[in-house]
Amino acid sequence: MIKTTALFLSALLCAVFAQAPSGKTVKGAAFPGVISRGGKALLLNGAGVRTKVVFKVYAAGLYVEKRSGDAEELISSVQDKVMELAFLRSVDGPAVAEAMEQGFRKNSEESLPSLKERLAKFRPLIPDLKKGDRILFAYSAGKSVSVEVNGQKRGEIEGKDFADALFRCWLGKAPADKELKKGLLGE
Repeated sequence: MIKTTALFLSALLCAVFAQAPSGKTVKGAAFPGVISRGGKALLLNGAGVRTKVVFKVYAAGLYVEKRSGDAEELISSVQDKVMELAFLRSVDGPAVAEAMEQGFRKNSEESLPSLKERLAKFRPLIPDLKKGDRILFAYSAGKSVSVEVNGQKRGEIEGKDFADALFRCWLGKAPADKELKKGLLGE
């Protein structure tokens, strides 16, 4: 019985990893094909680079439980997901927070009144970032968005509505960068 269970688990793990996407390197930032988060395997849905004017600001990778090329499906789905940003240049935290708030305004304007208080808590979670720093926005399905910088948790914001609005910054109808959105969708 124990051998049968061990063989079954080994076969299951092999099947999961055989279907896992390969990792991707974007502008020198590596994004593995699979990450483990809260005991779940999250798959790299896609990756790309955020360009502002002519400057490459950060490389990004989107991880989800179930991959999809449909932005609205990814946003609205109740699944764990992670957006990881690897900064390619140094940037001021308040500038990053302001850019993200613009994304909220452009993509989730109707939700802003209910998000206002949480946006005020979100802003200080984003510090000044140096080239090579990584920031993670990790949504735990049905709970909250955790903000981590270089592996250190800085805080969390409650609510699926907040998570949906946050992921719309990259995947919504008016994304921060259309080419980045295509990359995150695996195009």
